[in-house]
Formats: sequence, C-alpha cells, structure tokens
Amino acid sequence: MSRFALIKAVLGPIMRLMFRPRVEGVENIPGDGPVILAGNHLTFIDSMILPLVCDRQVFFIGKDEYVTGKGVKGRLMAWFFTGVGMIPVDRDGGRGGVAALMTGRRVLDEGRVFGIYPEGTRSPDGRLYRGRTGIARLTLMTGAPVVPFAMIGTDKLQPGGAGLPRPGRVTVRFGEAMEFSRYEGMDRDRYVLRAVTDSVMTEVMRLSGQEYVDMYASKAKAA
Repeated sequence: MSRFALIKAVLGPIMRLMFRPRVEGVENIPGDGPVILAGNHLTFIDSMILPLVCDRQVFFIGKDEYVTGKGVKGRLMAWFFTGVGMIPVDRDGGRGGVAALMTGRRVLDEGRVFGIYPEGTRSPDGRLYRGRTGIARLTLMTGAPVVPFAMIGTDKLQPGGAGLPRPGRVTVRFGEAMEFSRYEGMDRDRYVLRAVTDSVMTEVMRLSGQEYVDMYASKAKAA
C-alpha cells in the first residue's frame, strides 16, 4: 500500500467525521491523463481536504517549511504533506515562481493531477482575488485540461488560517473541465495568458459564490 493510500485509509474517516465534506462534481475530474485542479484558497486546511476528496492523487506546491519542522510535530507534518502529494519548493527566492512552474509542468508531463491556487496565497478576507498567470502557462504548455474547484466554508472552521480547525461542514465543488487548445503555442502572449487566467477565475467565482476583487491578494495583504 502506498503512503497516500495509507493516509486516506487512516485519516480519511477522521477528516470526514470532523469536516463532513459535501463533494459536488468530482466526476468532472478525468480518470487518467494530466489534469490541473485550480481553485480558491481560504485557509491552511484546504490543502488537507482537497487530496482526501479526490480519487486520484493530487500533487501540489507547498512551502518547504512544511517539511523542515523540528521535533515530532515537524516530522508528522512532513510525513503527511509529502505523503498526500505536496512537493516542497522554496518560493521566497528570486526563482521561486520559475521553480514552481517547472515542477507543475513535470507533474503534468507524467500524466498526473496538479493542484494550484491561482491567487498565489490565501485570501486575506474571504473574497476571491485576481489570479496569477502561471495557471495559464501550465495549461498552454502541457495541453492539460483545467478543472476549476471551490472550497466553501473552510475559513469558518479555521479563521485566519491559524490554530487548530474546529469541526464543521465544508463543501468542495468541482466544475466542468476547461480546455484551451485554441491557444496552443501562445504561452508567451501576455494577453492570452491573462484571458485564460480570467476565464478560470470566473468559473471559480461562479462555483464559490465569492465576491471578486480585481487585484492580487499579496498586494491586499501588504496594504
């Protein structure tokens, strides 16, 4: 049994009991081949719930600090996150964005599922912020379809993304797969990249019901 299967078998029932996830549209995720899951990001537990509600293993980028912690807690976090599919990347360096993009491309070239939060960081106030165009570059470079998704209610269980989450119900809603083959070979055209990204974010907004803010979440946090 793989570590991912073990984690789902052991922690899956506990997570379902604690968060009682209502999952809608999971059948929109293709059963094989490369797929990009792109959604909103409200709080820390999003990355714990998403892999456990999908039949296929979801690989995603995470801060390398999640796997470098000390003591028993640090080792348990590293075991869990790398087990469910997190790939640690130092995103704070000057080449962090490039490293994340290349990691996503490698996962997709291997025919796997890659999860991404186009906002680039957690929402500071529960609203949906402008997406970064890495998502568009990935789909245009690899030809992988994009399945938009929405996390609903996770921020109510873990306000501010800190501390232990409290029990409650969350909803994970997946939309229909989106493909952008009509833009093949245009992954360096900034107007195309923005149009593709905005199309994905429009679907995420529709699925989540969030208010949209046309600015980057990182800029809102720094204000």
